[in-house]
Amino acid sequence: MSLGPPLSRAEQTAAGRDRRHAVPRRNLSQLTTTGRDPLGILEEQNQTRVAELVPLRTERMSASPFTFYRGTAALMAADLARDESSGIAVASCGDVHVANFGLYASPQRDLVFDLNDFDESAWAPWEWDLKRLVTSVVVAGRATGRDDDVVGEACLATVRTYARLMTVFVERSPLARYYEHFDAEGGLGVHDKAGRHVVRDAIRQARKRTGEQAARKLTQVDADGRRWFVEAPPAMTHTDAEIKRRAERDVLEYARTASVDIQLLLQHYSMSDTVRRAVGVGSVGTRCFVTVFQDGDENVLLLQTKQAGQSVLAQYGEHRQPQHLNDLIDSSGEGARVVALQRILQGVSDPFLGHFRNESGDYYVRQFRDMKGGIDIETLDDGPFSLYAQACAATLARAHSQSPNAAAVAGYVGRGEAVADALLEWSYAYADVSKADYEAFLAASA
Repeated sequence: MSLGPPLSRAEQTAAGRDRRHAVPRRNLSQLTTTGRDPLGILEEQNQTRVAELVPLRTERMSASPFTFYRGTAALMAADLARDESSGIAVASCGDVHVANFGLYASPQRDLVFDLNDFDESAWAPWEWDLKRLVTSVVVAGRATGRDDDVVGEACLATVRTYARLMTVFVERSPLARYYEHFDAEGGLGVHDKAGRHVVRDAIRQARKRTGEQAARKLTQVDADGRRWFVEAPPAMTHTDAEIKRRAERDVLEYARTASVDIQLLLQHYSMSDTVRRAVGVGSVGTRCFVTVFQDGDENVLLLQTKQAGQSVLAQYGEHRQPQHLNDLIDSSGEGARVVALQRILQGVSDPFLGHFRNESGDYYVRQFRDMKGGIDIETLDDGPFSLYAQACAATLARAHSQSPNAAAVAGYVGRGEAVADALLEWSYAYADVSKADYEAFLAASA
């Protein structure tokens, strides 16, 4: 907390408007393409991954230009660092694209819609997240063969929605913003019949994706009543005995960082089995484990442990982080950063979130498949496609509005027209750059 009186909303908004003189909004359209080494960055990342999983990462990133884009947050952070920025930093996700939003269960067992990936979260200029989101609309729109006019209008609507909602949120008190979240049952603003059907289907599927359902699918029970994971190489395999013992020991270490109620809840269960599991696209190769717990009455709980490296916003984006975040990382590790930023950026977070560090690195822990689901953008008609992108933008605005200087962002952005035109130009240009990177990646992987 600040020891002095904070600036008023009007003062922050005015400061944001004044920032336009130093960095005109049209400058956000400028993309710098010199000095790039995209394949070098990807190879550098591979050096820290589990070697036998690197081919799987390559396979997943090779599937399409969009899957490649999903795995290249580091490339984009390095590219964004070369461009002129607004200079107004907020708590940022670091990997905002249309596939990193989704449904999950709140502690009250309601389904909410929000950002769902925070591995790269840190502080960065607000437009870095928004540029990554808008570019994903371009890449996804092209991947689904949409008319260019449809994609362009969806991009413009995405930025305008962000601008409008930032203004709406900063007009509320910080406490009101903190409690704001998006209820999935509200339909995400999709009003036509086909779009509502897609949302209802996603909600129905998410409600089925519980830890209990995953345990039935991924484990089997031996003669002694103990659950064991069924291997599915290379995505899910048992590790050697020493790594398994360490993973299970570390889950106990994690419990020390969980809230008191979760610590007590975990005492109802005992660990039964642990496997290594490859998750996501860009994350493949990072160390990730899933552990099944069971009580004496065949009730189960699944927890996922995932390695946390340095945020690409800091490592490749080279954006200076606030001292309080550096202090947290120094004392508790990168897993603590992921947990902290997830709690800041999400309207409602997993109560099981926690972290630990050991000799192999930093990690965070969360529930595995607690009613998690998403919207398949390939199934959406053009209208719902645009509305879904706008729902993502509204969610991002809510996340950014948690930062103390959110009103300065709103002041700089204004009504959104100038920023929308600038980001549309930048995102189309970057989608072309990403496509060229994808083709170079395929050639190098052949």
